[in-house]
Amino acid sequence: MTELAKVDVVGVGLNATDTTIHIAEFPECGSKVEYDSERVTPGGQVASTVVACQTWGLSTRYVGKLGDDDAARLHAREFERTGVEAQLIHAAGTTSARSLILVDRRGERTVMCRRDERVVLRPEELKREWIVNARALHVDGHDTPAATLAAGWAREAGVPVVADLDEIYPGVDALIEKIDYLIVSRDFPKRLTGKTSLKAALREIQVRYGCGLTAATLGPDGVMAWDGERFHYAPAYRVNVVDTTGAGDIFHAGFIYGLLQRWGLERQLDFSCAAAALNCMHEGARGGIRPVEAIEALMATTPRYEMDDLSVSSVREVVPAEGAL
Repeated sequence: MTELAKVDVVGVGLNATDTTIHIAEFPECGSKVEYDSERVTPGGQVASTVVACQTWGLSTRYVGKLGDDDAARLHAREFERTGVEAQLIHAAGTTSARSLILVDRRGERTVMCRRDERVVLRPEELKREWIVNARALHVDGHDTPAATLAAGWAREAGVPVVADLDEIYPGVDALIEKIDYLIVSRDFPKRLTGKTSLKAALREIQVRYGCGLTAATLGPDGVMAWDGERFHYAPAYRVNVVDTTGAGDIFHAGFIYGLLQRWGLERQLDFSCAAAALNCMHEGARGGIRPVEAIEALMATTPRYEMDDLSVSSVREVVPAEGAL
């Protein structure tokens, strides 16, 4: 039996086949509108994060579940093309996860998802060696029991765990207790804790669950993070947005890349914002994954949003108070 190679990053979580449809404006209820174009590409939260890490020179492994359709074969080909080691479980007689994504002229996307229960990744389908033979684990929590098991194995083996959560799934508390770096969507902290302030919610999560870092991505407002002692804020870069699909996925990839380079937190957040911004300048969840040098060039040459442009009041509060800029 061949011993499994150790990789830099292992990801356990979602894949999806995205059909991106470009429209001028989001249609009104009952209307009939023409659309500009459509395109089918591979996506999914963890799958896209892993592909970005591989593109930047990290060795990677993806663990996920697919059907036995053409979409599954598309994903397998893409993992092979990009050099990702794919541990794929297939559900016979069913379709893989799919997303229909409407993108308006401002680049803002609206996602409609469809996922058969038979492609839910179950804990008993995981192998411990897939998880512990890595320098970092990334999960999204959609298949919460499987993600929790993987995070537990990683924690036991001393492998840091990064999570991208956007919904309060059943059992998510047990998962968060095993997360070292929790980076979530902007509304998640308030919904989880019941706090009205984002700052208070991030603090509460860190205390309640023991995460080393709690952070919220804020779209065009950048990212705010709490490290247990102080807040850090990184403003977003001003770019011409084509499609925001996958911005959060690529942000997480940037964070993981910086983590494994042992960068300081502020550089990690800046790099992650730049990687996400570059992806938004192209179509699709992975359309703007570019080399590290291109990301660093964007950081050096592209202006960022000023405080007067921000729409999140808690960010306005934290920057002068904590001096994070």
